[in-house]
Amino acid sequence: MADHLADRRPPLRPALDLGRGLLIGAVEVVPGVSGGTVALIVGVYTTLIEAASHVVRAVVALGDLPRGRGISRARAHLAAVRWSVVAPVLVGMVLAVVLGARVLAPLVEEHPTATRAVFGGMIAASLLIPVRLLGRSWTWRLSLLAGFAAAGAFLVTGLPSSRVIDPPLLLVALAAAVAVCALVMPGLSGAFLLLVFGLYETTLVAVNERDVPYILAFAIGAVVGLSLFVNLLRVLLARFREIMLALMTGLMLGSLRALWPWQDAFGQATPAGPDAVPMALLALGGAAVVLLVVTMQARLDRPRR
Repeated sequence: MADHLADRRPPLRPALDLGRGLLIGAVEVVPGVSGGTVALIVGVYTTLIEAASHVVRAVVALGDLPRGRGISRARAHLAAVRWSVVAPVLVGMVLAVVLGARVLAPLVEEHPTATRAVFGGMIAASLLIPVRLLGRSWTWRLSLLAGFAAAGAFLVTGLPSSRVIDPPLLLVALAAAVAVCALVMPGLSGAFLLLVFGLYETTLVAVNERDVPYILAFAIGAVVGLSLFVNLLRVLLARFREIMLALMTGLMLGSLRALWPWQDAFGQATPAGPDAVPMALLALGGAAVVLLVVTMQARLDRPRR
C-alpha cells in the first residue's frame, strides 16, 4: 500500500492527513489498540517512521557543531522529511490524544464491553494489511515466526493490570520510553502497556488536569525511547521486510486477547455474556469500517489510466 495519496488532489490532502492523525491519536488512548496498526491501515506508517528517523538523525547531527558541519547535516535530514504529510498527521494525533482523554476514556469506562468489541473487530480486519503486503512471500518459516509472535503477544496482553496512584517521575519517563516503542510497532498498544505498568488512568488524569511535571517527564521519556528505537526499526523494515511483516501479523493477532469484550476488573477474560449477539454485530461493524478504509485507500492509490 502506498504511503500517500497521489498528488492529483492536493487541496484534499491536508484535511485527509489531519483525519489520519486523528484516527491514530484516538486509538492510542484505548488499551489494546495500536496506533502503529492504524497508521499502517491509513497508509502513513512508513512515512512517519522515515520522518522520525530523519528527525532523530538531525538531532544527533547537531553534535557535530564543533567541526562546523552539524547545522548543514541537520538541515539536510529535516529537509528529507515530508512535512506536508507529517505535520497535519502530527497535529491530528495531538488533538485526538487531548480530546480522547476526555471523550474516549469515559466512553471506554462506561461501555467497556461494547468498545472492546468494536476495536477488536477493527484489529481483526486490519490483519489483512500485513498479510496483503506479504502476498505470495509467505513461507512456513514466516508463518512459524508469526505464530511465535502471536503467542508472545497473547501472553503479554493477558497480564493482570493495576494502578499506580502517585508514581515517581522517573518511572513515568521509563514507562513512556517503552510505550512509545509500541506506538511505532504495529500490533503493540502503548496505552495497553501503560495499563500493565499501572499508569494508564494516571496518565489520562494528568493530561486532563494539565499536570505539567508529569506530562514533561512523559514527553522526555517518549522522545528518548523513540530516538533509541526508531532507527533500529527503520533498518529492520528496510533489510528484513518479510520478517518484520510476519512479526507484525503475529503481534496484531495475539493482541486481540486484550480486546476480548468480556473481562473482569483486572483485564482477565471471562465467558461471553448474554449480549454476545450485539457484541458480535459491533465487532462486525468495526471490521467493516476498516475494510471500507482499506478499499478506499486502494482505490485512491490506484494509478489513473
